[in-house]
Amino acid sequence: QVQLAESGGGLVHPGGSLRLSCAASGSFFRIIAMGWYRQAPGEQRELVATVNAGGGTNYADSVKGRSTISRLNAQNMVSLQINSLNPEDTAVYYCNARVYTTTTDWGDFWGQGTQVTVSS
Repeated sequence: QVQLAESGGGLVHPGGSLRLSCAASGSFFRIIAMGWYRQAPGEQRELVATVNAGGGTNYADSVKGRSTISRLNAQNMVSLQINSLNPEDTAVYYCNARVYTTTTDWGDFWGQGTQVTVSS
């Protein structure tokens, strides 16, 4: 089983910044991509940012330009820096890892979620 350890959530002032980090461990052959998704109350879970093993990144329009996702491959870790936070960023943030579980199969695994609240 793949386990994802998340850290960095909490209460942040509007205009502030935070960094979310996630480390993957367990049984898998290799990581295809890692990233962060978020879900606000009453909303669908949505992509925030992802980074693949080759370093390619993808950002949601809502965070593009104020976010940076990075991957430390040797440690199976990913971090997401978000600047200029606003109340609309308030959500539960989930780490995602897409991994090869065998030589031919892959699957998605999720962290338990960490709350990010942006409020004065």
